[in-house]
Amino acid sequence: MTVSYTLKVAEARLGGFSSLLLRWRGSIYKLLYKEFLLFIALYALLSIIYRLLLTQEQRHVYAQVARYCNRSADLIPLSFVLGFYVTLVVNRWWAQYTSIPLPDQLMCVISASVHGVDQRGRLLRRTLIRYANLASVLVLRSVSTRVLKRFPTMEHVVDAGFMSQEERKKFESLKSDFNKYWIPCVWFTNLAAQARRDGRIRDDIALCLLLEELNKYRAKCSMLFHYDWISIPLVYTQVVTIAVYSFFALSLVGRQFVEPEAGRAKPQEPLEPGQEAASTMGDLDMYVPLTTLLQFFFYAGWLKVAEQIINPFGEDDDDFETNQLIDRNLQVSLLSVDDMYQNLPPAEKDLYWDEDSAQPPYTVATAAEALRPSFLGSTFNLRMSDDPEQSVQVEASPRSARPLPATQTPLLGRFLAAGAPSPAISLRTFGRVRGTPWTPHVLRLRAEESGDPEAADRIEEASVRSEDEAGEP
Repeated sequence: MTVSYTLKVAEARLGGFSSLLLRWRGSIYKLLYKEFLLFIALYALLSIIYRLLLTQEQRHVYAQVARYCNRSADLIPLSFVLGFYVTLVVNRWWAQYTSIPLPDQLMCVISASVHGVDQRGRLLRRTLIRYANLASVLVLRSVSTRVLKRFPTMEHVVDAGFMSQEERKKFESLKSDFNKYWIPCVWFTNLAAQARRDGRIRDDIALCLLLEELNKYRAKCSMLFHYDWISIPLVYTQVVTIAVYSFFALSLVGRQFVEPEAGRAKPQEPLEPGQEAASTMGDLDMYVPLTTLLQFFFYAGWLKVAEQIINPFGEDDDDFETNQLIDRNLQVSLLSVDDMYQNLPPAEKDLYWDEDSAQPPYTVATAAEALRPSFLGSTFNLRMSDDPEQSVQVEASPRSARPLPATQTPLLGRFLAAGAPSPAISLRTFGRVRGTPWTPHVLRLRAEESGDPEAADRIEEASVRSEDEAGEP
């Protein structure tokens, strides 16, 4: 059964995840404790042999081997190989869940398209949705051990009501070397076509919509079957497993606390007053390798997580609840096409019928949320420039070689005063400016507003001549 802890992490608080560490069902402790105890036992056995059973010369040889194994373990790219593999497995795990066929869309289309309140109409709707549920049961029997244990034979499928005896005979009479989960989908299409000929489906558009939803449903059944058929390449799984096991096999020997290497110890220097003598000692001789055990817990636990979710249709704690999904799909779909068919509540005016804007009430616990302003966009509170020249509208269409209007540089405008001239103005006019400078395009707009076309032409000629003189070397 899937372990759900969503409510426990609904709010971020101090030690929010810490409370999850005390759970046993679905935990990493339950998944890893056997391998963890085996690793501790082997490490302790090697430590006892080194400390109690070997001679001094044998200890020296063992220390050399241990140092070699420790250096060799660091050459294995365990984090990269294992991290990429687990990411691939997690993505595949979620994709398999989204491929589980759900009849929700299909049952709504059946209820809206297949008409008739008589026995024939009810029979058509219930039979169509039953065929869809039968297809999902057949494909889940092929991929899920839980479903196969529930329906080990086709007789169990008949006894559960997903298939009649006549349908079972038809099903078994069709000889095929491949999985036959698609047969109920073909029955569905034939029955839908018959309902269209009988007038139960009133137009071809409704029939087309019904078949489109069926094809989406069948595609999920097919994808689920192919996920079970095509696994992650075996070589990749073997590489990751060998990398993890090799790393910790080398760590069993290389992480032992052995005698220091010859010539490594430095001569003891005279101690200053108050200086501790332990500062010249080598590594601590610890009987329990804490960091190595943590490393085993993380890396081996990572591998066990991938091992658990690489096939989520088994019987692990976090595998998919396929039997519960079958029960839910059958019950909900039959209610939708039968009991709820044209069983509508009376249409009434809503509570906000005479109000201009609807505002649902808040409780005391959520009243503070009503005081927050609604989000209108990231640029809604953008501070605009107060310079009226920046808001003047100009034509965007190009004219006869007219130069672009000079504008104020925004970055320098922060350091210059509000009335400072723009660096884009030519140096000839810069020294003669009094107060706010009048750039050529502003003068041209003023002249056009005054209705004097000759003045506007003279300003245009002066602007072009000024720009040409400024461009000469």
